[in-house]
Amino acid sequence: MAKWSNHPFFIQAGKGCAEAAQAEGDTCLLLGPPDSSHFRQQNEVMEQALKMGLDGLALSVTNSAWLAEHALKEASQTLLITFDSDLGPHERHLRKGYVGLDNLAFGKELGMLAQHFRPQGGKLCILSGNPEDTNHQERIEGIRQQLRGQAEKGVAGRQLRGEKGWSELARCPLYRAANQNDALIKLTTLVASSNQIDVIISTGSWLIHQAELYRQQFGPLLARQEEKAVRPTIIIATPEPGAAQRALLDDGLVQAYLSMESQEIGRQSYRMMKRLAQGKPVPEKVLVDTHLHLSNPLQGTRVDR
Repeated sequence: MAKWSNHPFFIQAGKGCAEAAQAEGDTCLLLGPPDSSHFRQQNEVMEQALKMGLDGLALSVTNSAWLAEHALKEASQTLLITFDSDLGPHERHLRKGYVGLDNLAFGKELGMLAQHFRPQGGKLCILSGNPEDTNHQERIEGIRQQLRGQAEKGVAGRQLRGEKGWSELARCPLYRAANQNDALIKLTTLVASSNQIDVIISTGSWLIHQAELYRQQFGPLLARQEEKAVRPTIIIATPEPGAAQRALLDDGLVQAYLSMESQEIGRQSYRMMKRLAQGKPVPEKVLVDTHLHLSNPLQGTRVDR
């Protein structure tokens, strides 16, 4: 059950699940709202799915508390796991296991990239999805923990305020990057009106779904910022980047991607659901690898890890 079934990440995860299921004579369906990510729409699709007699359901969580009070009340007869975005701590007992990233650690990796490009610190803006999305909130918290230097008590959810040289713009995080157009409008408006942004971190891949659209709409602004010596460093969390997205690295329009193994998340989700359907034990969490892709715009080179 995707947050948004037409999102590139969920398409790839669905492909991995379907291929793994087909190899075992089973079927894996990609379900979810088709046009955007919203917990009410996801809840509606989930209510329909729970009437289909499924042997298992893998859910990427939008709004944990709200779903627990609605569709998940009817999920007791379905073997529920989560993937990509887990249930919150208070609702986690409703699922059998989780497949995906350690999103807090993933956020810390994004923070390390910011430190790599700006070791002296700087002004940060985070672009993210819905503020209810557990995975994106965990990534944001990981970014802040890494840049603060430690996990301080009483600061969860608080913007950086100069710790270790890092601070966040008052208007950030920029939430509700529901699609590429929304994400580009939000970011272009902010960058065009400010010469104070040193690093932009996107906790998802909305900006680059269509690489050419990113190039056309954001590239000229970056060029003008370059002339003024105020151009920000851009770091994006993404599924496996394709050739068009990698070209953005080569051309210096993005400085770094941190990618996740989308199809492997789908494959492992199928395997966990299959074991549960067979009455076999499963681990509480199955985590997949991440991969770093760096660009050096001065030399036009790229380093992939």
